[in-house]
Amino acid sequence: MRVIWLAFTRPPAWSLIRDQMYDIGVLSLPVVAITGLSTGMVLAAQAFFQLSDKGLASATGLMVTKAMMVELGPVLTAFMVTGRVGAAMCAELGTMRVTEQIDALRSMSVNPLQYLIAPRFIAGAIMLPLLTVFSCIMGIIGGYLIAVYFYKLSPNAFLDPLPVHITTFDFFSGMIKAFVFGVIIITISCYRGITTTGGAAGVGRATTNSVVICYSVILIGNFLLTIALNNSYTFFSNLVERIV
Repeated sequence: MRVIWLAFTRPPAWSLIRDQMYDIGVLSLPVVAITGLSTGMVLAAQAFFQLSDKGLASATGLMVTKAMMVELGPVLTAFMVTGRVGAAMCAELGTMRVTEQIDALRSMSVNPLQYLIAPRFIAGAIMLPLLTVFSCIMGIIGGYLIAVYFYKLSPNAFLDPLPVHITTFDFFSGMIKAFVFGVIIITISCYRGITTTGGAAGVGRATTNSVVICYSVILIGNFLLTIALNNSYTFFSNLVERIV
């Protein structure tokens, strides 16, 4: 909570935020691209295999896009960022903790939360949704390539259902999940890092624990967010119908 308060009342220097955005976002693009592309390919292959003999092959593109936007895009992106960024962040802060660098910052009247944590918090909250959008795009491209060029599905059959059945709710559901996952990853990784004890061995334990906890909380959070978002959509849809 103190980090959130500092982020809004005493935001850190833009240069610190920019550096973290580059580390969290730009440097994660390759692994996110590979993850999204391969996931889209697998989804398309499985969807076409299951649906083609039922005469529903044209739903392949819709299934790939829905799955990537609402579920797999946010979750898998969060997993990749946890493994690449969260672990490194926890190890870096843990090393600073056990070598008393954080205490040195306090002795120089520098607030460690504002200098070390707040830039990471802001950057993570911004970059996770953007990385998720990129992952979804790569997933759709991967699904398109497999469906059209491997299974010979018509490009129109893949793309035409998307504008009709993909809604703004699907997009914002994925973005809300990505934002929450970004906050979760940064919060857990930074907390485990700055509370590290026990020297070098403690840094290793803290890093492992932070990754495991992040994965677990992301999976549980994804389930809870899915239920909450779907129920909210149903509630407001019914409310609008009654008013109209």
